[in-house]
Amino acid sequence: QVQLEESGGGLVQPGGSLRLSCAASGSVFSSYHMRWYRQAPGKQREFVAQITKGGFTNYVDSVKGRFTISRDNAKNSVYLQMNSLKPEDTAVYYCYAEGATRVYWGQGTQVTVSS
Repeated sequence: QVQLEESGGGLVQPGGSLRLSCAASGSVFSSYHMRWYRQAPGKQREFVAQITKGGFTNYVDSVKGRFTISRDNAKNSVYLQMNSLKPEDTAVYYCYAEGATRVYWGQGTQVTVSS
């Protein structure tokens, strides 16, 4: 069993930055592929970024060059550094863990980009 808790969301002006964190507990964090998803009002949840257990990363095209996903296995944490934020990045951001047989979701953290 894995529990995921996101933090770091908030209100930021366009062009600003935020760093989201996701703390995992309850299992061997290093064996999980980790992702960030987001869901904007009235839209479906979409994939944002992934970091595999081996450290490989990939991103949705709309955030490439602006967002960076990273992980610290010693701290059981995954991060999403978000730079040059745009109003269209406004959404609830969810942490996701994929193990061999199960997947887990966090409760989400709100990110609002507005002047």
